Amino acid sequence: MSVSPTPDVQAKRESFYRALEPHSMAALWTRLRTLIPSEPTPVGVAHRWSYELARPHLLESAELISAAEAERRVLLLENPGLPGTSRITNTIYAGLQLIMPGEVAPAHRHTQSALRFIIEGSAAFTAVDGEKTYMEPGDFVITPAWTWHHHGHDGNAPMVWLDGLDIPIVAFFNSVFREEHEVDEAPITRPAGDALARYGTGLMPVGYRSSTLNSPVFNYPYARTREALYALSRAGAPDPHAGHLMRYTNPVDGGWAMPTLATMIRMLPAGFFTSPYRSTDSAVFVCVEGAGHAVVEGQQFDFAPHDVVVIPGWMKYTLHASKDTVLFSYSDRVAQEKLGLFHEQRF
Repeated sequence: MSVSPTPDVQAKRESFYRALEPHSMAALWTRLRTLIPSEPTPVGVAHRWSYELARPHLLESAELISAAEAERRVLLLENPGLPGTSRITNTIYAGLQLIMPGEVAPAHRHTQSALRFIIEGSAAFTAVDGEKTYMEPGDFVITPAWTWHHHGHDGNAPMVWLDGLDIPIVAFFNSVFREEHEVDEAPITRPAGDALARYGTGLMPVGYRSSTLNSPVFNYPYARTREALYALSRAGAPDPHAGHLMRYTNPVDGGWAMPTLATMIRMLPAGFFTSPYRSTDSAVFVCVEGAGHAVVEGQQFDFAPHDVVVIPGWMKYTLHASKDTVLFSYSDRVAQEKLGLFHEQRF
């Protein structure tokens, strides 16, 4: 049991602490419990972004600025608890990107890793490191760090996807670099579908050696993903805390598809609800199909297709499905696992 100091002792301590300040020093014992609390303190708040409300603003932005002028025409999803930071969590960035028919978002590269989860539209493409892939709703697409990439649209209707990046993680290490390509469209050197054919069919070229921590597959089509999810749902009962949950993997080593962002997708049968759960990773959820709600620390967030929900790390939550529901999610879990920091609680 700690004993409170006498007023005289406390006054001497305060004088001592003030004397340290000009020398850029401080007493650890005055800050220890803040530096190392008894359990993680959630950063930011849980929140939902309605796609129905966001979509008109996205379309209006196309009337105000072109994809070429904006470089990336994106509406940031900023956590209400982290105003002015351009972050959806303390470690993750998220935004809704719009590209219109005939536009090109010019080529560049950066040290941040990026994912695209396709929300609506068809016939738009992203070109990554010399290969073009066309994108459809529900597809998960990777843009590895420091790879040239640009986007284009050969269709006739708006195309929207969710961008997810590890910008805050890279910024923490002060390793942020970017470079613009000398032309708007980087050269295409491989046929469309090459990466999926080489690495995404359970086969691998003999002698292949990976030069990156990212999966060599950079488009995971939703048609295949959905088929796998529903096959899993027919094979047994869902996990009580997660539903039918699967992760996107790197076929080279079976690990996570990206080195800093953990990407997952789950199916929740109609009427199913998860048992309470929390973990140290902060997660962003996208409703792909179906409907339901999340209850986060007692607060309810309804979701419908294309809505986005963020749940900061170490907040207890449950997921409820009013009909068969598919949820995509990404978090900083893979980075935490590599550093030995990830913890979870199943209630």
